[in-house]
Amino acid sequence: MEDIRVIMDESAIRRALTRIAHEMLEKNKGIEDVVLVGIRTRGIYLARRVAERIMEIEGVPVEVGELDITRYRDDRLAPGADEGSNAAELPFSTRDKRIILFDDVLYTGRTIRAAMDALMDHGRPQSIQLAVLVDRGHRELPIRPDYVGKNVPTARHEQIRVSLREIDQGEDHVSILHPGQPQE
Repeated sequence: MEDIRVIMDESAIRRALTRIAHEMLEKNKGIEDVVLVGIRTRGIYLARRVAERIMEIEGVPVEVGELDITRYRDDRLAPGADEGSNAAELPFSTRDKRIILFDDVLYTGRTIRAAMDALMDHGRPQSIQLAVLVDRGHRELPIRPDYVGKNVPTARHEQIRVSLREIDQGEDHVSILHPGQPQE
């Protein structure tokens, strides 16, 4: 038996992304030379939502790109994956830009390491900052987010599930899944 508990509803996600947008503007003293890059899949939608918030706050558009890190992963290279495929859809140069990288959940840090490798293949940015909706701990690499929607201490056997309306049947929420104990 699984126990699923919602830890962020739609309004909590909206508030967290609005706060992250304000924190980014403050830390970067505006949005000049800042670009947002979302990690496929859910990071893209989070980056787009924050870009909308920045437009509402500052009245200035911010560029958003997306990153597919599949071929950069050290733990799950897809069989038959095209090693030469372009992992990024970036409508801008990363050279000398302050990149804010978005992901939905930060866990071991391996996804972020792969994303940084992919970004570096596209030019040398001025800096890379990290924004995540949920930080669940259990880092295996020395990676720390600059912007966090919610810190959720978890056990390794638990899972965090992020559902976004753009791809998950129109619902926004973050849940924690506690797998049940096996029956003997």
